[in-house]
Amino acid sequence: PPPPHLARHVAHVGAGGAGEAVAARPLLGHQHVAAGRAEQQHRRSSSSSSSSPPPPPPPARPFRAAMAAAEPEPEPAHADVLELFQEALAGLLRDPLLCDLPPQVTLEEIGSQVALEYGQAMTVRVCKADGEVIPVVVVQNASVLELKKALRRHVQLMQARRGGVQHLSWKYIWRTYHLTYAGEKLADDRKKLREYGIRNRDEVSFIKKLRK
Repeated sequence: PPPPHLARHVAHVGAGGAGEAVAARPLLGHQHVAAGRAEQQHRRSSSSSSSSPPPPPPPARPFRAAMAAAEPEPEPAHADVLELFQEALAGLLRDPLLCDLPPQVTLEEIGSQVALEYGQAMTVRVCKADGEVIPVVVVQNASVLELKKALRRHVQLMQARRGGVQHLSWKYIWRTYHLTYAGEKLADDRKKLREYGIRNRDEVSFIKKLRK
């Protein structure tokens, strides 16, 4: 027979270890079952949320309204733009500063008139052989060449407004004539008018070159 103390230890182990393990099995089993049910519920909720349909798109605009919004506004015709420009120009010409300008004035002429008013330009009176005086507007520090170009531009506009464009050979004119001021020839095109002593409203004249 086994010793008494060994039997007591075995009985103790059986009662305390195996008995407690057997008694704990049902509790652990319930815990595993509860955990499994919670995990299944989580999976179901996740799958239901991921498989839910997206929100419906906003209602589409009517086709005609969308096309009307997409189409750009038609640009005004050239005739309409020209008419608006002429109306605005007519309003400008009613200003006392610009009232002496012709009806078919150009922006260049308006700019020259404004420059005159602010002292940024001056008028040089060019006297022709027939006695006609042509007022030409140039900037204050203009050269002889710039005066010649401004005179050509002024004559071209004047001819167009009179209803006929007469062809002029300016190369021939400048080969044949000098501009003079106070008896002095304006022979150097690069020289400034003020270097010849020309000021606002002074007169220059044509003089025929002498043949060499």
